[in-house]
Amino acid sequence: MRLLSYLVNGEPRYGAAVEGGVVELSRRIGRDFPDLKALIARDGLAAARQAVAGEKPDYALDELTLLPPVLTPEKLWCIGVNYMDRNAEYKDNSDLPKYPSLFVRSMSSVVGSGQGLEKPSVSDQLDYEGELVLVIGKQGRHIPREHAWSHIFGMTLCNEGTVRDWLRHGKFNVTQGKNFDRSGSIGPWIVTADECDPRGPHDIITRVNGEVRQQDSTERLMFPFDALIAYLSTFATLKPGDMIATGTPTGAGARFDPPRWLKVGDVVEVESSRIGVLRNAVAEG
Repeated sequence: MRLLSYLVNGEPRYGAAVEGGVVELSRRIGRDFPDLKALIARDGLAAARQAVAGEKPDYALDELTLLPPVLTPEKLWCIGVNYMDRNAEYKDNSDLPKYPSLFVRSMSSVVGSGQGLEKPSVSDQLDYEGELVLVIGKQGRHIPREHAWSHIFGMTLCNEGTVRDWLRHGKFNVTQGKNFDRSGSIGPWIVTADECDPRGPHDIITRVNGEVRQQDSTERLMFPFDALIAYLSTFATLKPGDMIATGTPTGAGARFDPPRWLKVGDVVEVESSRIGVLRNAVAEG
């Protein structure tokens, strides 16, 4: 299934994307599963399928204001430097990393597909980073790699928007540059693991104004998805609805000479063939 969250008359709701539009699940099974996070946590996928079966769409997709699929995850974690060649992009002659790089984003820093990415007034260095995102379906701690796949509910996409000059404000962290309000996006929906096997392989491509800037495959990950889940769950309990952005390929704007920062009016598309397209235009912040 393709499950998504959106606004109707300013009220958050959720549904399933089907041929011709969206079937709303909120009013069909919302008493038992008030939002998509609750559906994930309470194993409501069978109920969702039953609710959608034979139903006509309630809305056209393009008439909805899309939100990030999970509105209130406990964790939105982001992995850095995870594709082959990414370490070399830093030109610091460092060895390949032994452990994943990790940082945290707040949900106020991301919007849904089709919504404006805000270029902050204090910087001209807004950058794009296309990424595949894992959505956790089953709680776990100390998860062995061989059991990791059963903890994944599905996958979505992220533009892990970054304000590059603000990454260097702190000595040991990148938090500031990764958490500007509405600087990134997640969506358009979660494709459930039974229809989009996380084992892959999965392609990932980022376009700016139609020009391909990033393109790679999960076959070239330094830390595959199961390794990430095993590592992260060693120190923290993964919970239903948690999201893990799994790293971006080479080709972000900062890596060009001269850098190619995003400008107001630019359109960024992040695509994976088995998930769909996350599309956002850049707006004034």
